[in-house]
Amino acid sequence: MRDHTPDFKMHELTDANKALIRHTVQQLFEKLASDCRLTADTQLEFWVEVPGIKRSRGTFRGGFLMPDSFIYISDYFQPDLACSLSPGKAYQDDASNLEKVWDDLLDELFYQIEIFTSPASTTRGVTLEIWAGNRLRPEGEWIYAVDRKIELG
Repeated sequence: MRDHTPDFKMHELTDANKALIRHTVQQLFEKLASDCRLTADTQLEFWVEVPGIKRSRGTFRGGFLMPDSFIYISDYFQPDLACSLSPGKAYQDDASNLEKVWDDLLDELFYQIEIFTSPASTTRGVTLEIWAGNRLRPEGEWIYAVDRKIELG
């Protein structure tokens, strides 16, 4: 049996990059919540551009660009009629639940970003494009989205 696991070395994001990503994602989520657009199918998607490394981009069946990865926001936050961020059902019993929600979501996001930035020898110059919102199904066009593009240092 052959091992088809890619041969790469993960590079942990720096504290400065983690803080930048955290701040960006929190801004996007606050905007979603304040616009009352946080629903059960809301996603956080991202694309990573590594300088000097070309990689083909996939597309979904409607022709729209496939993200490098995504996270369902409803795994961490629940849609709230008060248009605010509330911990999801999995976090209801924890006294310090909102901070725990952010820590868990960002740990998952950091891990996924580290996988996609692993071909680079450094994260300097890596561009991260983050989108959050809702897509029309099955066409895949954004119904509502907020996005931000940041360069890691």
